[in-house]
Amino acid sequence: MAKTHNVTEFIFLGLSSNQLVQKVFFVIFLLLYVAIVLGNFLIVLTVMSSRSLGSPMYFFLSYLSFVEICYASTTAPRLISDLLAERKAISLWGCMSQVFFIHLFGGTEIFLLTVMAYDRYVAICKPLSYTTIMNRQACAFLVGAAWMGGFVHSLAQILLIFRLPFCGPNVIDHYFCDVLPLLKLACSDTFLVGLLIVANGGTLSVISFVVLLASYVVILLHLRTRSSEGRRKALSTCGSHITVVTLFFGPCVFIYLRPSTTLSADKMVAVFYTVITPLLNPVIYSLRNAEVKKAMKRLWVRAMKLEER
Repeated sequence: MAKTHNVTEFIFLGLSSNQLVQKVFFVIFLLLYVAIVLGNFLIVLTVMSSRSLGSPMYFFLSYLSFVEICYASTTAPRLISDLLAERKAISLWGCMSQVFFIHLFGGTEIFLLTVMAYDRYVAICKPLSYTTIMNRQACAFLVGAAWMGGFVHSLAQILLIFRLPFCGPNVIDHYFCDVLPLLKLACSDTFLVGLLIVANGGTLSVISFVVLLASYVVILLHLRTRSSEGRRKALSTCGSHITVVTLFFGPCVFIYLRPSTTLSADKMVAVFYTVITPLLNPVIYSLRNAEVKKAMKRLWVRAMKLEER
């Protein structure tokens, strides 16, 4: 069937229709978004300005924080502005753009988390070869590969959605455009497209999650031969990463690894992986990492000295 787009815009139902609740949500999500941007930007700035954080682990962490800012910015500003709007409308092209960038940054984050797990595997299991394997060129290549993987994943999703005909209705029971809510609005059979979306998004999440778990099982088995101090330090670093991986992949698997249906809980789960997870990442990595906390203190001291001048 040739695609026809009689629909030129979509209407979001948002998180709530209650005006008072929307105003409360506006304040809450505005504060959360500001915290996401400032927290993740602080990590990027700390890594870039600190010589003690020059290892590949922190190089990847700075890129992860940058991706988190971009990822949250694809949905949070729109959500915040819509909470004060009477009519929550988005154009067809704006909707498709939002789908593309959500999956671009989400896919890139998945691959970056996998790269970070590989970095920890090499650092702990092959310490003598670590600087050779994870040299500057290799790190740049892995980051580039993560972005390319996210782009290919996102391009596949948007091509599957854009070819569908949208001829009405145009009301999306969500607060942003995503593949599953849009499937409900297509005026054609979406069974095959739904399967392909699950294969692309859900399978990517599961395979990456399994690879991450397998890498940490190998790391934990390898740590049995280390001293107690070495185990404590390695487990502290890996613990932060495992926490972030679980927080991000849990909701993604729930949303994208099931038949192309929507549930009432989807919006709350989406809030978790689009807002809460990007907020928690800088907290988890800074509070559980002594080197990051020390670097942040030094950055703060330098900032205070410059202000005194």
